[in-house]
Amino acid sequence: MSLICKESYEKTIDNFDQSLAVDINFDILKKEFVVGDSKGVFYYINGMCDVEVVEKIQEYILKCNYILPDTAEEFDKLYLPYLETDISSDENKILTNILSGVICFYVEKYSFAFLIDTRRYPSRNVSEPEKYRVLRGSRDGFVETLTENTALIRRRIRSTDYRCEIIQVGDISKTDVAICYMDNIADKKLLSSIRQRIKDIKTDALTLSQESLSECLHQGSFLNPFPKFRYSERPDTAASEIIEGYIVILVDTSPAAMILPTTIFDVIEEADDYYFPPVTGTYLRLSRLVITLLSLILTPLYLLFANNPSLIPSDLMFLKIDNEPFVPIILQLLSLELCVDGLKLAAVNTPSMLNTPLSIIAAIVIGEFAIETGWFISQTMLYMAVVAIANFTHENYEFAYAIKYCRIIILILTQFFALYGFVIGLLITVLLVAFNKTLSNTSYIYPLYPFDKHKILTRFIRLKK
Repeated sequence: MSLICKESYEKTIDNFDQSLAVDINFDILKKEFVVGDSKGVFYYINGMCDVEVVEKIQEYILKCNYILPDTAEEFDKLYLPYLETDISSDENKILTNILSGVICFYVEKYSFAFLIDTRRYPSRNVSEPEKYRVLRGSRDGFVETLTENTALIRRRIRSTDYRCEIIQVGDISKTDVAICYMDNIADKKLLSSIRQRIKDIKTDALTLSQESLSECLHQGSFLNPFPKFRYSERPDTAASEIIEGYIVILVDTSPAAMILPTTIFDVIEEADDYYFPPVTGTYLRLSRLVITLLSLILTPLYLLFANNPSLIPSDLMFLKIDNEPFVPIILQLLSLELCVDGLKLAAVNTPSMLNTPLSIIAAIVIGEFAIETGWFISQTMLYMAVVAIANFTHENYEFAYAIKYCRIIILILTQFFALYGFVIGLLITVLLVAFNKTLSNTSYIYPLYPFDKHKILTRFIRLKK
């Protein structure tokens, strides 16, 4: 298309009417009026801008009876009573801005369009995230609007070194992606790499928001389940990580911040560790670590002792199964692993008012009758219940499922190779963690390797900030 000028004004408006399908799209509004001694037109999306501001700008322009200045820059300075304005002649940029919720104001006399940013996207109220609750601390959380999320972080970091860049991804969706970091602390090499990877993404749309972005950023091994990214819906957590030198990525329409690079110790940390005194925070962190190890080895150990009673220590003879079960223990454990996931899916898809009855039915009726009919024995139900509860102690879903996959591998190897299989399974888990790499290609188990005696204590002991 040609630039907007006096001779081609009508043709240009017709072309934009066709591109935006103004006569079909009821939510794309067009308003034509007289601006001084010229014609003018507004384009904007209904419901994506501040209507009161739009009305005031239109009222101001219509009341003015003047001869327009010679340049668009002068008009912008003298007659547009709003701070967030821009001037552009790039028609692709103009169309993208219109579809993003920015008001576009054309004047017949000029070869440029005025972009007036009064966006106010529909969004829910800022409230505490359902998944990332804390016993003490702030109760705000990210929402699906990018500008509100960046404001929640900016409110906590009042530093001139804080940076918030924006990049658009997707040929069709043109989704806004924000990269947040501290200019004086963040790893410049990693930052440059992440920025370039995002710019190089070739896709129509980020249909699954951050998950689509993470898969584009990292083409990792399918066989290693441990997460390369950490997610949080808490602005205090995101701000804290930015101050410590991490990079946070926000995606429009997503209420979660992507934090990277991520190590195994980062995944285990939670916000509650820092909202209590150091001794309590240390206890919570160590408890979480012990529970993680317990969820990994509890049922494999039970299977090992059930299949090999001779390995049971004398002090733990109460673990011995007296009667031969109708269903092999390994099948009981694998079935219950699947049942636990089935209950999770049922809880997600069940209305909140019915969650409690569903839990009661699952815990009492199904569990009791499963034991009475001989499908499962009480010890198996007990240990799997402990493991299921332990899985819920992890804030990170990906990490909880990584532990689950490793536990299943250990179970299968223990069934076929007894003690040797148990040891081999543990070794495989250790190798999956040890040989994993972060997105910055550094060790996944730092500061254990390479060993850093100053950092290692902070990973296990909550020190004063």
